[in-house]
Amino acid sequence: MKKLWRIFPLCLAAFALSACGTGSAETSSPPLSGASETSSWEGAATTQEPAETARRIRVQAGDRSVIYQLNDSPAAAALYAQLPLTTQVEDFSTNEKIFYPEQPLDITGAPLASGGAGTLAYYAPWGDVVMFYDAYDANGSLYQLGQAVSGAEEISGLSGSITIRPME
Repeated sequence: MKKLWRIFPLCLAAFALSACGTGSAETSSPPLSGASETSSWEGAATTQEPAETARRIRVQAGDRSVIYQLNDSPAAAALYAQLPLTTQVEDFSTNEKIFYPEQPLDITGAPLASGGAGTLAYYAPWGDVVMFYDAYDANGSLYQLGQAVSGAEEISGLSGSITIRPME
């Protein structure tokens, strides 16, 4: 049994290294424009997200501002497409603020929300967007839209009329 445990890592390493070999030019795909070839694992692990998919929004109420980085789900794209939007923010429970977009969001393929404070989510049964400022319980109808990257501490103080705009 001990021999198997010694052989297994060697087989795994051999398999992993065999995948690193170069194929013929006919079967390999060309590098992306602007990308340089690298032989290090570090270079392979770091990919840069295209600017057009890095959507950020600003939620503003008076002098309070929160910036969210949206994910690439259809629900986040549907919210982004409705901006700019001015609406009322409401207190809900003891850990969240909510607002209603003008149109329902497409939740197809959207990940379930599982983060904590700073999470921007969509609660499908009621059609509201939720801004969490404290921990929350996961829910099978709560979909992740993004995460606060600036001003998360301001969420609890948002009140009245808010304006949501895309960041340029």
